[in-house]
Amino acid sequence: MTPAQPDAIFGRPMSVRPLAPVLDLDRVRAHTLGNGLRVRLLPERSTPTLSYYTFFQVGSRNEKLGTTGISHLFEHMMFNGAARYGPKEFDRVLEARGGHSNAYTSNDVTAYYEDFAAEALETVADLESDRMRSLRLTEESLEQEREVVKEERRLRTENSIFGLMEEQLEAMVFLAHPYRWPVIGWMDDINRISRADCEAFFRTYYAPSNAAIYVVGDLDPDPTLALLEKHYADIPSGPRPAAVPPGEPPQRGERRAVIRYPAQAPALLAGWRGPPGTSSDSAALDVLQVCLAVGESSRLRRRLVQDTELAVSVSISWGWRIDPGVFLCFLELAPGVKREKAEAVLWAEIAKVAARGVTAAEVRRAKALLRSSVLHELGTHHGIAHALGQAEALLGDWREAGRSLEHYARVTPADVRRVATEYLDPSRRCVVTLEPEAAR
Repeated sequence: MTPAQPDAIFGRPMSVRPLAPVLDLDRVRAHTLGNGLRVRLLPERSTPTLSYYTFFQVGSRNEKLGTTGISHLFEHMMFNGAARYGPKEFDRVLEARGGHSNAYTSNDVTAYYEDFAAEALETVADLESDRMRSLRLTEESLEQEREVVKEERRLRTENSIFGLMEEQLEAMVFLAHPYRWPVIGWMDDINRISRADCEAFFRTYYAPSNAAIYVVGDLDPDPTLALLEKHYADIPSGPRPAAVPPGEPPQRGERRAVIRYPAQAPALLAGWRGPPGTSSDSAALDVLQVCLAVGESSRLRRRLVQDTELAVSVSISWGWRIDPGVFLCFLELAPGVKREKAEAVLWAEIAKVAARGVTAAEVRRAKALLRSSVLHELGTHHGIAHALGQAEALLGDWREAGRSLEHYARVTPADVRRVATEYLDPSRRCVVTLEPEAAR
């Protein structure tokens, strides 16, 4: 989670007031169709628009070696036509009604969304149910999207300093869990995925029993539910997806790797395995993330960028996942700086937090930034629909979308110190360093 910039409440203690003025969860209409498709509807009539999210409970976590990257490749395949709407018709029809769409794939989920004027709801339901029921899977479309994905991998991973380092780091943090391979997949596997693989993947993971729809905006729940029943109820329920083994052997010491790549200066990426998103420690790690590296007054920004000028940038990334995720710290060093010197300062600053904690003022500032981020997302139909879907997919309950502020409000300075001590232990860290080499 990346907090927004400070708003008017910056620096003031965050109360635990309920989110009713922003997100009234009592008004969510939750229903499950006979085929297992979950539907969550929230009327929000501030503007005559709707946001329509379809979440499939599948990501790189559900893949196997040999077909890594199939979840992301399949995201591309979903725009290649079905029985009622042919190739490239999805966006053309939607845009003709004033709407737009997009999608994303993560470690844990694949999500598709449309934002549009409320009167286009039936068109969107027709479009989405068509491709859930009868997606067009051809050798031609597979080869076309395979080449698109391969180029995306070259651009975002193989020709990206951070992309290369992150891929190497996750492969060290996880020795057994499927989180060890990248969401986009390994290039050899992308080349290997067959049409038969795609057909089996579609039948299992894109069945209504593995999906949930979230519609937020200017709607009436009863007729909207009837409309969705009309379009989706006859789609057969699919087989139960295989369970993902959660096991990961304990880490018994620091792990390191070196990447050599043409660059202006060295870089460092460190990572520690954290808890699953459902853990109460996840909120405390969000607060720690802000204290360390969000904003000009954060500890690492002050120490490494402003005071010592050892780094040109520093960032922390902590993303909630179904299974234990990764707490990442990325440093881009200033030209001429020795990597060992910057490392020593970084480890010393983290050790200070583990030994002495952070101040109450730092925690108040972090909560203010996190509160701003939550309220910003829940201020739009799109953000609410996404928050409901993410909460159910990652945490098992869409109601968690309205509880995040309460989770943050309960975090104390003692909690921040405790999670820093427990999770950022030097013996549990993995480190990838970039050594610049001359361009060829």
